Amino acid sequence: MKRLLILTAGAAGFLLGSRAGREPYEQFMRAIGQLKDDPRVQQKAQQGVDFVKEQAPVVAGKATDAARAATDKVTSAVSNGDASSSSVADGHRPTHSTHSGDADDLIEQAVQYQKDHGPKGPLP
Repeated sequence: MKRLLILTAGAAGFLLGSRAGREPYEQFMRAIGQLKDDPRVQQKAQQGVDFVKEQAPVVAGKATDAARAATDKVTSAVSNGDASSSSVADGHRPTHSTHSGDADDLIEQAVQYQKDHGPKGPLP
């Protein structure tokens, strides 16, 4: 992977920094075309596509299971009013006590925390 990155950066530098005119660019593009059409490269690309197709259902299943577990945990914490078990990443806890049925307060606290600790300024 590092080799590919270095090769790509070198090629980009060569193309952008070349003062020899259009010929080096055309040579480079011909070499890329030959590489792209090489049967070995095509075979590896197809193997990559096949691998992704095989693994997609497995990854989707794991993501679904993780989302379900997170949803169950949050739902349980909100329905039990268990603010002590829901710690935030940096250790802050809600500022006032919560009772069973105070889901709105928990949501408001989460929103306020995000406003206080979230990104500032316009997003890119």
